[in-house]
Amino acid sequence: MLLHKQGISSPNTSEWWPILLGLCVLYVPTFYSLFIGLWSTEEQAHGPIILFLALWLLYRQWAEMTEKSEGKSTNVVFWGWLFFFMALLFYIIGRSQQILVFEMGSFIVVLTAILLIKRGSSALKAMWFPLFFLLFMIPLPGQVVSLLTMPMKIAVSYVAENILFWANYPIARTGVILQIGQYQLLVADACAGLQTLLTLEALGLFYLNVVHHTSVFRNVALAILVIPISFTANVIRVIVLTLITYHYGDAAGQGFLHGFAGMVLFISALILILGTDRFLQYFVKVQPMNVPRLGDN
Repeated sequence: MLLHKQGISSPNTSEWWPILLGLCVLYVPTFYSLFIGLWSTEEQAHGPIILFLALWLLYRQWAEMTEKSEGKSTNVVFWGWLFFFMALLFYIIGRSQQILVFEMGSFIVVLTAILLIKRGSSALKAMWFPLFFLLFMIPLPGQVVSLLTMPMKIAVSYVAENILFWANYPIARTGVILQIGQYQLLVADACAGLQTLLTLEALGLFYLNVVHHTSVFRNVALAILVIPISFTANVIRVIVLTLITYHYGDAAGQGFLHGFAGMVLFISALILILGTDRFLQYFVKVQPMNVPRLGDN
């Protein structure tokens, strides 16, 4: 059937409804709390995007997973149940003690356990990329974020200052504070932080999975180059915010146009990823065939 060829098959879903209901009972309260809490902040606004993209990837590869499923050995089922009870333990600890890493991480482990129990290890191999992709929605500990974010903010501030100084704007910098005209701007974590880097890295990997390049060099090179692309996009965002504040005032810079600068970040990152990908194709003289895409077996 056409739907089956496109990866959108209609498998017997009756056996999955109780599992889906159980997942909803456990994790709908978790995700609801995130939507009205952490995910409503600018630093973690990428969380729901990662979640929905990962669920779409799971749906997209469902038919392929069903085709590759094989008989389940006793050993695989044992490991599946072990992972399942470990995930429940993490969930209970995370939910009761408000440890998001445990609570959200248990969701990924539960999905892994269910695949092992219901479909075997081959199903897990077919679904490894969506499960890996879900890791990007888990917030890192604050100490790690603070430790790695400050050098990134200083670097972004330095580059933005030099570009605007080269363009003859009256700008100076003290640490991560930019002084342009009569305005002072603090480069915040959301403008040049570790979470932004991880978000753009996730989107880059998602792009690679969707476009399905056959060249290993092209895939690996683009995945690595997402890091400087993220840095460049952050610099563009800071420059845009600085210019908005300088020309239209502090209210414009901190109001609606601040959110618009966030859109500029992701649009510029997407354009840079597409441009870099197009540039890399000129270095791929002969593309090896039958190379699995990111997320395949």
